[in-house]
Amino acid sequence: MNIVLVTGAAGFIGSHVARKLIESGTHVRAVDAFTNYYGRAQKESNVADLRGRDGFELIEADLSSADPAPLLDGVDAVCHLAAQAGVRDSWGADFDTYIDCNIRSTQRLLEAARDLDLSRFVYASSSSVYGETEDLPMREDGRTCPVSPYGVTKLAAEHLAVLYHRSYGVPTVSLRYFTVYGPGQRPDMAFHRFIRAALADEPITIYGDGEQTRDFTYVDDIVAGTVAALTDGPPGTVFNLGGGSRVSLNRAVESIENALGTTIRREYTEKARGDVTDTLAANDRARHDLGFAPGVTLDDGIRAQCAWMRSLVASDQA
Repeated sequence: MNIVLVTGAAGFIGSHVARKLIESGTHVRAVDAFTNYYGRAQKESNVADLRGRDGFELIEADLSSADPAPLLDGVDAVCHLAAQAGVRDSWGADFDTYIDCNIRSTQRLLEAARDLDLSRFVYASSSSVYGETEDLPMREDGRTCPVSPYGVTKLAAEHLAVLYHRSYGVPTVSLRYFTVYGPGQRPDMAFHRFIRAALADEPITIYGDGEQTRDFTYVDDIVAGTVAALTDGPPGTVFNLGGGSRVSLNRAVESIENALGTTIRREYTEKARGDVTDTLAANDRARHDLGFAPGVTLDDGIRAQCAWMRSLVASDQA
């Protein structure tokens, strides 16, 4: 791989992937729309150390409307991470944004890529495609029935990736990410909100009773699986990428308390629409084809995110 197009490259996961590729000697053509889903300042901070480095170019563009041809010119592989995130915000009038960012943008990239000689087109999907199920662990060939508009758009784009592989030979691989956390995490995500509140000695809000479980996955493990998918695994395949352990939200909050050395006041409210009860990834396929082996424990990962959050808060206050 000489040039990899990384979309959503100023975001949480995208910036980590871009950094890993640059460190490996790969040229990264980074694209980001800098949407207003959260503040631009954090996205700029995510790529601050990459700007000016050899092999890194950053283009500001909205994939739902920009001409994709110049972005793909000379590219060897695509890592498509750009998306409108958020389960709870995907209801109502904002659904149009999810259609543009998650479905239309993906289709336009795939259409532009169909006549190119790409080595791989990696699409970042989500565990949200599974929806509510008691069939754990979740397997790639299991039932998909999203319970949020966000999940519907991620699954639709997944189907598009498969269709363009079958019809035009685009070498697509889809990765279903399971609850990613770590340094750089978006401010709307639970750990970011919890840690920031704890550092300010403010209470946190937990939707439901806190006994819902998630397969929390540290960002470095996600990056390793994503980069591996750029070269390994058969095209047309879908892979789970999960941390490998099922932990309740209450237990995760306890880990944050231990990392910060404080007690967090908790306020419980009703379960949010679109939230599922449990997630747990079956990683067998990714382990076999991608060599995926998540190695960061929840406690270690939370300590790393807490350290990053301390520096972020200190910077905000300076």
